[in-house]
Amino acid sequence: MAIKVAQVSIENIENAEGLESVMTALKNIAGVTAIELDADSHMALVHYDDTKTSIHAFTAAISMVDYVTQPFPIDAPQNPRHHE
Repeated sequence: MAIKVAQVSIENIENAEGLESVMTALKNIAGVTAIELDADSHMALVHYDDTKTSIHAFTAAISMVDYVTQPFPIDAPQNPRHHE
């Protein structure tokens, strides 16, 4: 087991709810031992056991949070205001 540190971008996630979602997503990855978010520099430092996970899992989790936190385009069928 080797504990490593990865630096990943959180540049599109700016509000408190989004940052909390990033923390939750990263904490749910087996092998993550610590997380440090720096909203000012739009980066996260993730300490992890490299035998249990990899940076690919972190970027995938963060991209899902980024996708979920982005507003729907006005003409998207999922947008509740689509028919206004």
